[in-house]
Formats: sequence, C-alpha cells, structure tokens
Amino acid sequence: MRSLKNIIYILLGVFLFAASTDSHAQTGGVVRDVIVEGVQRIDPDTVRSYMIIQPGDTFTRERLDRSLKSLFATGLFADVSINRQDGNLIVNVVENPIINQIAFEGNQKIDDELLESETTLKPRVIYTRTKVQNDVKRILTLYRQSGRFAATVEPKVIQLKENRVDLVFEINEGAVTEINSIRFIGNRDFSDGKLKDVIQTKETRWFRLFSSDDKYDPDRITFDREVLRRFYINEGYADFRVISAVAELTPNKENFFLTYTIEEGNRYKVGKVDYVVGLKDLTEENLKAVVEIEPGDWYSAEDVDDTIQDLTNVVGNKGYAFVDVRPRTIRDRKNNKVDIVFEVGEGPRVFVERIEIKGNSRTEDEVVRREFKLVEGDAFNSARLRRSKQRIEGLGFFEKVSVQQVPGSAPDKTVVSVEVAEKSTGSLSLGAGYSTQNGALVDIGISEKNLLGKGQEINLSATIASKQSQLDFSFTEPYFLDREISAGFDLFNTKSDLQDSSSYDSEETGTNLRIGYPVTEELRQGWSYTLKQSTIENVDTDASVYVLSQAGTTLLSMVSHSLFYDKRDNATKPTEGYVASLNNDLAGLGGDDKFFRNSMSAKYYYSVVDDLILSLSGSLGHIAGIGQDVKLSNRFFIGGDNLRGFANSGVGPRDISTDDSLGGEWRYLSSAQLSFPLGLPGEYDITGHVFADIGSSGKLAQSGANISDTQSLRASLGTGVAWVSPFGPIGIDIATPVMKEEFDKIERVRVNFGTRF
Repeated sequence: MRSLKNIIYILLGVFLFAASTDSHAQTGGVVRDVIVEGVQRIDPDTVRSYMIIQPGDTFTRERLDRSLKSLFATGLFADVSINRQDGNLIVNVVENPIINQIAFEGNQKIDDELLESETTLKPRVIYTRTKVQNDVKRILTLYRQSGRFAATVEPKVIQLKENRVDLVFEINEGAVTEINSIRFIGNRDFSDGKLKDVIQTKETRWFRLFSSDDKYDPDRITFDREVLRRFYINEGYADFRVISAVAELTPNKENFFLTYTIEEGNRYKVGKVDYVVGLKDLTEENLKAVVEIEPGDWYSAEDVDDTIQDLTNVVGNKGYAFVDVRPRTIRDRKNNKVDIVFEVGEGPRVFVERIEIKGNSRTEDEVVRREFKLVEGDAFNSARLRRSKQRIEGLGFFEKVSVQQVPGSAPDKTVVSVEVAEKSTGSLSLGAGYSTQNGALVDIGISEKNLLGKGQEINLSATIASKQSQLDFSFTEPYFLDREISAGFDLFNTKSDLQDSSSYDSEETGTNLRIGYPVTEELRQGWSYTLKQSTIENVDTDASVYVLSQAGTTLLSMVSHSLFYDKRDNATKPTEGYVASLNNDLAGLGGDDKFFRNSMSAKYYYSVVDDLILSLSGSLGHIAGIGQDVKLSNRFFIGGDNLRGFANSGVGPRDISTDDSLGGEWRYLSSAQLSFPLGLPGEYDITGHVFADIGSSGKLAQSGANISDTQSLRASLGTGVAWVSPFGPIGIDIATPVMKEEFDKIERVRVNFGTRF
C-alpha cells in the first residue's frame, strides 16, 4: 500500500514538472516583432491591429489565445495559426474568399429580388461558412412562411482566380405543405364543423385556389388559439382553455394534420350586475341606463368589454377626464353563474405628452394624426385611444396598426406610439359580368385612395354594357381646409337604352360638387350642387305622346341636402343595427327643370340566431314640379332590383296604348328578408334568403285616356342565393308577384354576375 502511494507521488511530480516546462515555453520573455504571413488582399498592419499582443509585450498564454480569437472573430480568415520563433510571433493566415456573384437556381414561386433582400451575403462581401448557413436558414424560413415545408436549399461554391468565388443556392421548392385535416378533441357543445368555421386556418379543398388559409402557418395557428378562446368566452364558457395545438407533418412533408385539444368547461349565465361608484355626483342610475347586460343572459366577455367602453364614454361626458372602469367577475361554479361588479373610480391623472407615428414612409404624419380623438396635452382617455385606432384602421391605408401607451418624461405623462405597416392603395381593375338590368357588361377602373400620401381619393372608371354605358371621374379631399370636412367633385357621362321600357334612349352629362361633415360619430350631413345636361333621343315614332313631348335636351341645376345615420355593427356585412338617410333636392336655380324632391330610407338588421339575419327596409319618395310638370328623367321608376318579381320600370304609370313606362311622382317601397346559411362551409360565403317586397308608384294628377295609373299596392314573394365568389358577387333571385296589375311587367328570375380582377 505504501509503495502504491510512492508511485502516485512520483507520477504527480513528473506531471507538475512537465506542466511547468510547457508553461515556461509559452510564457515569459518579450515579443520582439509580429510577422504576418499568407495575406493576399489584407494589409499586414490590419492583421496586427486585431491582435491583443503587440511588439514589446510579454509573452503570455492568455494574450495569445485572445489574439487568436480576435482574428477569427473578424470573419476575414478561414484559418489562423500563431507560432513563437526566436522572440518573434509568426502569424499565418488563410484569407476567406471574396464573393464575386450570387445566383439562385430552381426558384419559381419566390423571385430573386425577394431572396436577395432576405440574404445577408452580397457580391464583394467576404464569404464565410457561418454566413452561408445563416442565409440557408433564412431562405428556408421564407419558404415555410409560404407553406412549403418540403423545400431544400443546397449552397454550391465555385472557385475563381484571385481568391474569389461564385455562390449558388440550388433550391428545390417542393410542393405546398397543406392542411390535410383539422380535428378537435374535447368539444361537446360545438361540432367540429362549427369550430372549423370559427378559426382562420382551413382544410385543403379545390375551391380554395385563391386562398392561403389552407397552408400551414405557425403564426396563424397561434392566432386561431386566441380566436377559439374568444369564441367560447363570448358564448359563456368562462373556464374554456386550449390545452394544445399540435401540427403533425407527414413523412413526405406534403401535408399537416392539425389537432386542437380543448377543454370547454361549463357554460355560465350572468348572475347579479352590481356597481361600485367612487366618483362624486355619479350614481348607479347614471350607469344602469347604458348597461345592456341583464341577469340571465349568457355571459360574454365581448359584452363586458363593450360595456366598459360605454361606461367610460358616459362618465367622460359628465366631465370626468380621468376614469377607471374595472369589471370584477365572481364565478359561482355550483350554479354556473357569473356575478359582474363594475367598479367606476377616478383613474390616474395622466396627460398625453406627444404622439409618435412610425412606419409611414409614404403617408404623411398629418393624415394619421388627424384621425386621433386625442391631441398633445389632453387628459389620457383609453376609450378615445381605442376609437382613434379604429379610425386609423378605417382609412384602409395600412395592413397593420399598432397603438401603444409608452411612459413619458414624468409619471403623469404618457407617449402614444403608433406603428403602421403601409399597403398598396392604388388599383387597376378590369371587369366582366352580366345583369338582368344592364345585360352583358365590361368595365375598367383606376383608383388611388391615398394620393401622394395626403389621404386624397381619385377614381376613374368606365362601364360598357348592352343597355347602359357610363364614364365617371371623381376626386375627394377628406379634410378640406384642414377640418373634418369631406369635399370633392364628380364628372360623369351616362348613356342608357330604355327602348324596352319607355321607347327612347337617354344621355346625361354633368358635374357634381359635394361637401360633407360629421355631426356626431354616427350622423353625417352633406350638401351638393349638380349641373347636368340630359338628352332624350331616338324616340320611337310609335312611342307615347308623353314620351314624344320630352324629346330634346334640357339643363338641370340642382342643390341637394342629405343626412345619413349609421348604427350598423359592420358597414359591409351587417348583422345588427340600422341605417337611415334623408335627401332633399331643389332644382330651378337656373336651368330648365324646376322641382322639389324628397326621399328617405331606412334599413334595420337583427340577428335572430347566429347566422340567421333578418333585415327590414323601407323608403319613401316624392317629387313636385315648380310651375311645370315633372319631366320623365326626374321621376321615380320602380321594379327590378328595388321591387323583385317585376321588370325594370315594370310598375307605375304606363301608357297602355304604347306600353311605355312614364314614371311616378311618388313612390314607396318596403322589404323583409331573412338570410340564412345553406349548410356549406363558411368560407364558401354562400347564403340563401327568402323575401317579401311591396311597393307602388304613381302620379298625383295624371290625365289622358290611355294612362293606367291605379296607384295600387304591388307585392311579391321569393327566394334567392347570394355567393361572394372568387370571381365576384353572384346573385340569383326567383320571385312571384302576389299583388299586381294587368299592365305591369313581370320578371320572375333576376341574375346579377360581375367580377373584377
């Protein structure tokens, strides 16, 4: 045992001696000179400048190691070695080559310009393997974002003279990686089909040719998790959670199987709704008047959010600049109820220090700034900030709008930071289609919604149809004189073939000057002046004597006034709310036509259940001549789109001897329509509807033996299908008149088909 210990001590001593000798060999002494070898393009002094150890320094292992790492870190060299010889340091380097040119081969779906913008290596840049591998990853990421997970990228290096290389990225794009199936685990109360309609990601189907929603996108999957959560919480499932969202890639990398595992939990109803008011002169009664949540309703987080905004607005209108509305929910899991307590108190006194706008390279700052309901120096108000964001998004100039509150220079100051991502606002459209009213048609249009980045809108369009052709030019300045006043003008020329209904052709050429401004958030008022020349020509010799008397050219000089009130939840596809308008026209300030015309209309939308939407509409109109009869071109003509089941101008006063429509001096129309899904996937965007239309038109004092003007009620019942297709909107209505006159013109099927691409 003792001999073993002696052997260990001897070996340890030998090791320490050897280590000491090696250390002495690498350290000690002074560096006499640094000699650089192997350089071709790089100056030796440049190499020395990167080194930690310099002539006159003491040799140490630490300095040598740091110098070696520093040289490698420059990325200039493929290999570096440092040796000590006769008091000198010999630095031998192998320079990395310079890239002569970069090429991409095999890419069809992504062009060279986009790939070049994503890669860091450029011509005349030093080549390194690390940079090449990073660029390969960037290219693969780009393909995966476009749904091509089977893509491969192989970098090839071609050696040239003078230590230069050509770099070629050989790309195999592979097939688009699509979503083969979407499954849900844990859903009891909602079917897989319903949840598939809720999320944005879709299964691959032939009809999604123009959509990318069936391509795998991790960011979209994350978004869908939140969409599912919001859907369930708004349906009363307050305990809902998404446990996992797993995407499984098939071995051939062509398809994904997407599985959401969820936990619905119980469905809750609203229990009690209470208030805690901490502001002077503010009572519960003031708050209850605007709260629409009632005990017994299904609990909805969206309803709570809307109530917070409504309460903030009503309290702010009472003079409280700093308001803090906080909902406190108390869950009764035993009875499946949620009690809601709205706590209304004074918020922190914070003022807007400044508003910063970023990302608008083309759009002027003022275009964004004028949409704000807050200005520098105002008391900060979260409700106004949310409304400001909505107004900026409503401009339609940006793909993304982010509004954040950032701490200011003092605790009572805040900075509002707005970051936008601009999108194209100009468009060139070509179109073709068919409508029962105008026949086959072709149109072309050029528009720009953000002219020169000033928010101005300009449009030029032309439509050529078998029964009507039109040319329009318009310009709109949304903030005339730096105020929230919309001003603009229109130039137009319209030619119409009315031979079938009234035995003549017409042409209208003119201009329209208009101005409009908001009275409240929902109410707008407008004024306009129209100067129009109308010509009635090509009158059939067998036409009504009343039509023959209208032949020729007249000049219209008209001032118009309008009010428009909009309380719809969505302007394009409304499901709730209503919209109403009032229009007054006075002609006779110059020109040939003299009349006073009034019309009003309203439409109400109500969501019966889910996608079952009831809409009720009505309109009234009346025109009275001032010292003269009202001419045909200014009268009311109904039928076609506004009274289905009847042809264009198919209802109203008519010369029965010639069958010409003469138009009415008053009209009324009403419609009830129930829209419903047809059981097809939601992305088809195909809906059915049933409707009932009623209406009539007449002349207060019509003379003549051949005039039929019963002024009686007409009505029709029908059904139809509407499809927002990739080729444009398509609508088919089938209607049957149930109340009509013998001389009315009937049209049982009406088709509208159009597209722009």
